[in-house]
Amino acid sequence: MATTMKQLKLAADAVRKACGEADIAVILGSGLGGFEDNLIAPHSISYNRIPGFPESTVPGHAGNFTVGTLRDKRVLVMSGRFHHYEGHSLSAVTMPIRVMNLLGVKTLIITNAAGGVNTDFSAGDLMLITDFINLSGRNPLRGRNLDEFGPRFPDMTNAFDQTCGTSRCSGPPAMAYRFSRASIAG
Repeated sequence: MATTMKQLKLAADAVRKACGEADIAVILGSGLGGFEDNLIAPHSISYNRIPGFPESTVPGHAGNFTVGTLRDKRVLVMSGRFHHYEGHSLSAVTMPIRVMNLLGVKTLIITNAAGGVNTDFSAGDLMLITDFINLSGRNPLRGRNLDEFGPRFPDMTNAFDQTCGTSRCSGPPAMAYRFSRASIAG
């Protein structure tokens, strides 16, 4: 069943009331739980208190939104996500992204743990995803369009920020970590 604008606004209102709004959102993947502990003056809401939100069933996914301040920016952290492989519709899987948009989020950072085929990469490497190849046979744009979020078929030319990897996104020089660019298929 498709998510309606009314459902999205109800969900956004619940998060706004409990946590406030944000400029940046970070969706935590496996192994990154606890990142939200870095936020100053955090406020959280459990997914089961957000109208229409599905339940995350993946072990280690806490199932809450937390909003606080990090480096003078309002940041929303999504601890646990919903996956199509859990049986959720693509409408349900994309619902949090639309709610984030209604909360003022303009920058979205998505993290995950994934395997790779490039033998130059090592476990624990940080990857900047520069493109996505959809092999699922499914598309979240299918179904009725919600015009409030833009056109039916958005321009995907610059879906990924190609300026990342510069000093703006790669972190302080003193941080010693491996950082690579890659496409992801799924």
